Amino acid sequence: MTTVTTVDHVVIRFAGDSGDGMQLTGDRFTHDTAAAGNDFSTLPNFPAEIRAPQGTVAGVSSFQLHFADFDIRTPGDRPDVLVAMNPAALKANLGDLPRGGLIIADTADFTPRNLAKVGYASDPLADGSLADYQVHALDLSGQATAAVASLGLGRKDAARTKNMYALGLLDWLYHRPVEGTIAFLEKKFAAAPQVRDANIAALKAGYAFGETTEVFANRYKVAPAPAPAGTYRQVSGNRALAYGLMAGAAKAGLQLFLGAYPITPASDVLHHLAAAKDAGVLTFQAEDEIAAVGAALGASFAGQLGVTATSGPGLALKMETIGLAVMLELPLVICDIQRAGPATGMPTKTEQADLTQALFGRHGEAPLPVIAAQSPGDCFAAAYEAVKIAIDYRTPVILLSDGYLANGAEPWPVPDLAALPPIDPAFATGPNRPDGGFWPYLRDDKLARAWAVPGTPGLEHRIGGIEKADGTGAVSYDPANHEFMVNLRKQKVDNIQAVVPPVEVDDPSGRAKVLVLGWGSTYGPISAAARRVRTAGRRVATAHLRHLNPLPANLGEVLRAYDRVIVPEMNLGQLAMVLRATYLVDVQSYSRVRGLPISLSELAADLVALIDEEDAE
Repeated sequence: MTTVTTVDHVVIRFAGDSGDGMQLTGDRFTHDTAAAGNDFSTLPNFPAEIRAPQGTVAGVSSFQLHFADFDIRTPGDRPDVLVAMNPAALKANLGDLPRGGLIIADTADFTPRNLAKVGYASDPLADGSLADYQVHALDLSGQATAAVASLGLGRKDAARTKNMYALGLLDWLYHRPVEGTIAFLEKKFAAAPQVRDANIAALKAGYAFGETTEVFANRYKVAPAPAPAGTYRQVSGNRALAYGLMAGAAKAGLQLFLGAYPITPASDVLHHLAAAKDAGVLTFQAEDEIAAVGAALGASFAGQLGVTATSGPGLALKMETIGLAVMLELPLVICDIQRAGPATGMPTKTEQADLTQALFGRHGEAPLPVIAAQSPGDCFAAAYEAVKIAIDYRTPVILLSDGYLANGAEPWPVPDLAALPPIDPAFATGPNRPDGGFWPYLRDDKLARAWAVPGTPGLEHRIGGIEKADGTGAVSYDPANHEFMVNLRKQKVDNIQAVVPPVEVDDPSGRAKVLVLGWGSTYGPISAAARRVRTAGRRVATAHLRHLNPLPANLGEVLRAYDRVIVPEMNLGQLAMVLRATYLVDVQSYSRVRGLPISLSELAADLVALIDEEDAE
């Protein structure tokens, strides 16, 4: 008899060959989890190759999901459950599974050839080497094939339903509803009834196997997580970012124009916006990164909201045109979805190493605002804020996300669009000089210049990349004017600090000596690690930065209030370097550059050791 055990959280990792459908399986299990009302966080992890070498460790694709009955911040460090579809998946992921963890392995691919391919001298499912784990070796492929035998598929196509069979089994094991996935399959394969019916049959068969087998001694329940009332949906970072851009353009009454060149992991921004033509979004897939940003800047010159999305290598190629946008003082939103570099690096892995490029990577003195999103859902708010700053201050803005946020997902409370802050493009509509003339570089109290749509009668003006004379915008090589304009453009960006919220410090005891300061996607690991550190009886303070240029006005005061400041980053200490230079505070860098999110367990253990050391002094 199966015993039902209630647990407060679970981390499950689906792993298999890159052709086994692990990303789809994980995504559908996430949807089923969302329908069950749990809080969740996901971490897709896949090879960069379109079709990585089959059956090899390098070709393993995985999807990790952490779900719970409380507010969680990360997809978890180590899985409680590993679903391994072949020997390579087991080999690649076993080291992350704690002793006592649950392994569900598809025995069909555990052949001598496949075992030898990944360095197994014998079958680990049978040689006793997995004695420290709960192992369920099942012929998932064979059982899926048998479940769809009556539908007339070839053996290869029938075996491809094994991922849905595994999903059905896991849905049963963790009390997930399957109706949402059935509806998804009916819609996705509406034009291929045989494939549709086979996948649905495999899903139901996997669930029924769980119901009828005596293999599993335990079944698990995770209660819904409490959440404020509202409408929620599952959202990835790239989708939320696209929605934020759309909301900002709509609020400003502007057409959104995206100029983009496909690049991992930013391509989904292009995909999501290309599917939004009915919302007035115009997308242009350019022949290269330079053309993409040039088109976006041209759209802004024409009175639209110009946006471009890329990753680190593309950002480097766009820098000359971004410098032109600084000189023209036009709104432009540049979304950099960071990935592991340099060069091609590890294009499907995450990193935060573009910060100094975003802050300083242009020729000449070309300051611009830089902001960063902290979670998949927060990409919406960060994108909306980037749009508002770009329009209000007539400046390009760099928005930093990364692969972890872009591909990860979490529950997202759908915002009330009417409650979002207003955005007014305030186009110039007539002369702004007493003599009836128009000067394009006359400024408002924000130092934002006039934005005149080409073709507006009486507002003809000169534009270009050569230095501007103050006010008139005429070409100027005057040394004093150049210095004045350089300082004026810097002051305009510095003025944005007036609308940057002060740093909020989470210090429940009010007596912490150590402050952990993060930016971007380190928010999840830092907040989760702090929770664990406090549970262990230590005091720690945390704070997080959205605005990286200009920095919040009270940041220096906050940094000096603590004996030690730790800055975890997925780079070699870029923000730490900026903080040291800006505030002359000896902040301590905590660097991890592995292509993976920072481990909350590792960070928590290191913080406990550091706090104990500090308290002993």
